[in-house]
Amino acid sequence: MAWSKKSAGSFGALDLARAALLEGETKYVGDFICEDVDTEGRMASYLFEASLPGYKGWRWVVTAIKVEEESEPTICDVVLLPGPDSLLAPDWIPYADRIQPGDIGVGDILPSSADDTRLVPGFAALPDGEELDEVPFWELGLGRARVISIEGRDQASKRWYTGDYGPDSPIAKAAPKPCHSCGFFISIAGSLRGAFGVCANSISPQDGHVVSVDHGCGAHSEVTL
Repeated sequence: MAWSKKSAGSFGALDLARAALLEGETKYVGDFICEDVDTEGRMASYLFEASLPGYKGWRWVVTAIKVEEESEPTICDVVLLPGPDSLLAPDWIPYADRIQPGDIGVGDILPSSADDTRLVPGFAALPDGEELDEVPFWELGLGRARVISIEGRDQASKRWYTGDYGPDSPIAKAAPKPCHSCGFFISIAGSLRGAFGVCANSISPQDGHVVSVDHGCGAHSEVTL
């Protein structure tokens, strides 16, 4: 069906359309915008500004219809639709993709995905060329069903290295010596052992955290007066 925009009054249902809106909350009905009439002259839509909180730029649309060309118009629909400059909700994001670090609290459960690229089956834990030790051998047979993949390790290492416990944090730049020379630095096992470890200094702000080997703080074991 084709439509054409005409001035208010050509269809003769402006007052009827406004009355239909004013039956509700009158404070949410704004000024009249325009009248859109189909080319056959049997149907028209009346647009009014909407002033509902949270619906900036939206419009009330009242549709009127004539059964016959000479019959009186009647209201068949009243809806709220977005305008060209309306405020719209952001695109929907799946729940699993909205979760951020720190969102999981006591009692919360976040199911893992079967196709999570950060994980691989236990039997695929060892990529070509990676050192074999007791822990990977254990994973091959009777261990966990899935272990972290190369992609998962890469994501974790980048996140740790560029975060608060990497070499570029303010406390690391002001540290007298790096973590790898500290007596409280405990190396982690696996392929990331050359880049990261755990701080075991109870007076350090990094105590219990994974730190990069070139991180540091003022509580280094070999710093003396």
